[in-house]
Amino acid sequence: MCMSHADVTEALCRIETPTKSSFRHHGGFCGFLHVGYGGAAPRVPGSIGLDMGKNMNKVLKVDADSAYALVEPGVSFFDLHQYLVDHDLRDKVWADCPDLGGGSVIGNTMERGIGYTPYGDYWMMHCGLEVVLPDGSLVRTGMGALPNPKADKNAPPHEQEPNECWQLFNYGVGPHHDGIFSQSNMGIVTKMGVWLMPNPGGSQTYMITFPRDDDLNRIVEIMRPLRVSMVIQNVPKLDNILVSAAMEGTRSSYTESKELLTDADLDAIAEKLGLGRWNFYGCIYGPPEVREVLWKVIKGAFSQIPGAKFYFPEDRPHDKALQTRKNTFVGIPSITELDWVSWLPNGGHLFFAPIAKLTGDDAEAQYELTRRRSEEFGFDFLGAFLVGVREIHHIVCILFDREDPEMRTRAHELIKLLIQEAADRGWGEYRAHLALMDQVAGTYNFNDSAHMKLSEKIKDALDPKGILSPGKNGVWPTTYKQYIKQI
Repeated sequence: MCMSHADVTEALCRIETPTKSSFRHHGGFCGFLHVGYGGAAPRVPGSIGLDMGKNMNKVLKVDADSAYALVEPGVSFFDLHQYLVDHDLRDKVWADCPDLGGGSVIGNTMERGIGYTPYGDYWMMHCGLEVVLPDGSLVRTGMGALPNPKADKNAPPHEQEPNECWQLFNYGVGPHHDGIFSQSNMGIVTKMGVWLMPNPGGSQTYMITFPRDDDLNRIVEIMRPLRVSMVIQNVPKLDNILVSAAMEGTRSSYTESKELLTDADLDAIAEKLGLGRWNFYGCIYGPPEVREVLWKVIKGAFSQIPGAKFYFPEDRPHDKALQTRKNTFVGIPSITELDWVSWLPNGGHLFFAPIAKLTGDDAEAQYELTRRRSEEFGFDFLGAFLVGVREIHHIVCILFDREDPEMRTRAHELIKLLIQEAADRGWGEYRAHLALMDQVAGTYNFNDSAHMKLSEKIKDALDPKGILSPGKNGVWPTTYKQYIKQI
């Protein structure tokens, strides 16, 4: 069902819905491109899909002076970028984008996704939500809860002009409710404010290659003080050789063998492509004199690793990964990054995405576990570390042939084992595929699963009929308890 206005959504949510019938909201086509977050699919068969993106797809406002935008669910990263281009605003502000620009800005933010500029933590950079609750009522969070004295009080709530500080200050007064709507099934977000990055006056993308597999520990140890102190300004990416190689060609373009790739094979691929076993992508921002100082510090630090090599995009004009990230790092979206899915014929993937401490020992331990288990199950290891200010998002790409049932089964067996073994070491995932949501949620079980019990209480209070996305990230309404095993 394609929604056009918040009042239609309100009316729909007021329907007395029988148990075992539910709604799953998504950002239309944008929703299908949230790779690794469940996309637009429901947990419950027979659910009614609410397409929030086909008609609700407007950039409602951009304030370049205060550097924010107000958007609807159907606005993709492509759309927001194009709006800035069409209105000649890129010289003032940029919009961050993730690897795949076709996803919804609201959808990715609600799933707590990440991009690659200094504004790459989307949840941190959102400001103000308009939400329709499961009972049909409409709420504006933060400063949006304070009416605009100039607004037409006779207009429907969703059409009333918002408070002028809604996108400027996150919190308002009292409890800050935004968090219960992220990665959840507590409400439908119909508007969201997003902070834009002021044009920094220039940028320089760079790549650093490291020749040895066992360089990982030292790379991360050198990186940590630079990232924590914000000398490394953006969200950098550290790829193992096969992530970079898979963007350049299929597996069969490197080997005719069906056997797992050995370290000697990986060294040969790295040499063929002029890359390292680990390849680090980052960007520095600011006027030339600022960039010069930052680059001197970054290059000097990583030069301590023997064999490290340093490149700018102009040094490698045909390097697909580097050229793609040159754009991503300045908020120009694409979908080129997904080319690595074609590593195998009929490429499908599962993401295993645990969080780790930003230490060499933790990165090395996660790499050792995930590579060893991947190879035990017959998969080449493709993985990347996305580096937050104080932690690492470790993205392990389990690639399989969708047309091979046995391979699909092995992939699911592998990721289920990794989820449990990671939890046993204190590593939790930050996102989950539909089939894995209950297992991942179940690992967050401190104090007899007190966190989940709190989520369930909130769910039952806001959605007593259990109509909105039951089972999202493991949160099931009481009305579904008797059906969970069947589902």
